[in-house]
Order: sequence, then structure tokens, then C-alpha cells
Amino acid sequence: MTASKRAFLLWWIGGLVAFGIVIWLGSGITGGEVTLGILDHQAAGTAARVDEIQQQWLAGGVLDLARIAMAGDLVFIGIYGIGCVLAGVYYRSRPQIVLKVFGLTALVAGVLFLATDYGETIAQFIQLMELQGDDDLAGFAATLRPVKVFAFIAATLAVIGALLAERLSSRAS
Repeated sequence: MTASKRAFLLWWIGGLVAFGIVIWLGSGITGGEVTLGILDHQAAGTAARVDEIQQQWLAGGVLDLARIAMAGDLVFIGIYGIGCVLAGVYYRSRPQIVLKVFGLTALVAGVLFLATDYGETIAQFIQLMELQGDDDLAGFAATLRPVKVFAFIAATLAVIGALLAERLSSRAS
């Protein structure tokens, strides 16, 4: 599999834009009587806590916005994760060792991000659509959350590192 720089940049930057939109949507959930947001739902860990959060969203009139934000998160995950994987494939094919290392890191972290964030968000989304917490799904989502965060940070830093290293090496030439 090969990837072009243009392709990975379109996906990766598109993912950053989608991330911004999802954060914007999620920020509209809290306010007034609604004090618990999407991050609280991700970390809930138990059916009782998920139910408490979702009932607060229902009472506060933001349940539909939460559903839209979570659906948007599912779109973001795919776009950004694919961008990281494509960046990894692209940079692994470069001759410089540093770019190969950044590429491998972006590739592995991108795949890990896709798997863990989709697992977490699908588990959340099922509970949200059913308006019913589930201990197994809540625990699964909460367990995946720190791994997802680590993978997101690692993939992001690897892509940025590769872009910077490539830029610096082209200036030195």
C-alpha cells in the first residue's frame, strides 16, 4: 500500500476540522442545569452513571445534540484515523530513518486510535440511542478511554514530528 502526501494531508487536516466541529457540538451540551458532558459520559464506567448523565441531558433538552455530537465523533474518528494511517504509510516509505520512525509511530498509533476510539464511542452510542446505561458497555468505554487518548496524542505528535523533520531536512538540502 502506498500513500501520497496530498492524500494523507487531506484526510489528516480534514480530521482536525472534524475534531473542531465535534468539540464545538459537544460544548453546547453543558450549560445551565446541564453540568455533565460527553467527557463525563466517556468516563462514566457504570450504567448508573451513564443513566444519570443521560437523564440530565434529557431533562436539559440536549439529548438530540448529544446524539448528533456522538455521531459526529464517529465520523471524526474515521477521517482522522485514516489520515494518521496514511501519514504513517507515506513516511515509512521515505528514505530518512527519522521519517521512517515517525511513520511507523503514526501508523501503529493511528490503527490503535481507530480501534479504541471506535470501540469506546460505539459503546457510548449504543447506550445513548437506547437511553439505557449498561455496565459492560460503560466499563468497556471507560477502559478504552485512556488508551484512545494516548494513541491520539502519539499519532498526532508523530505526524507533526514527521512534517517538521521533513521540512527541516528539505531546508538543509
